[in-house]
Amino acid sequence: MNETVAGSNRNLKHWLSGVVFALLLTTVVGFMIFSSICPCTLTPGGLLFGERVETPVDDWNTTTANQENLCQLQIWAGIRPHSINLNCMATPEGELFLSCSVCDRKYWAARVSSDERAVLRLGSLVYPVLLNRETDPETMDRAFRARVAKLQTTDLETMVTPRPPPGQERFDHWWTFRVTSRT
Repeated sequence: MNETVAGSNRNLKHWLSGVVFALLLTTVVGFMIFSSICPCTLTPGGLLFGERVETPVDDWNTTTANQENLCQLQIWAGIRPHSINLNCMATPEGELFLSCSVCDRKYWAARVSSDERAVLRLGSLVYPVLLNRETDPETMDRAFRARVAKLQTTDLETMVTPRPPPGQERFDHWWTFRVTSRT
């Protein structure tokens, strides 16, 4: 009788271990598939995949930043990766900025601290970067002008943001984040 109970307990433990392993495997595989599909239009994603660029970028005009309709950004929100689509723009001076309207209501922006480690994907290339919120009005105006200029040439069929008039002034609710390479 004791051997039967011991055998049943052992079988139950094996069965439960198998169920836990299957759930864990399903979760990991599901998250990897989800990460390969999103971030989507309104749904944030997880990890950003792509060919990693190890060489630091000093001039973001040498990248496809101003040719990509949207850039993809991945930060860490606690213990999980959180990625989103957003506008990014390189200034004529080669600086890179992220555009964020009504940013005080955005989940991701509240999690970006000073020198925040992040990943930026432009097309199929993934860049390790640092983010810093820019608050200098002159620099913000320069970044906003780069945003307006970029949106003048963005393909209308793929635009998410309405095309602003060429002389559009910066909105009070608009934030920007400076992007710099990290090694």
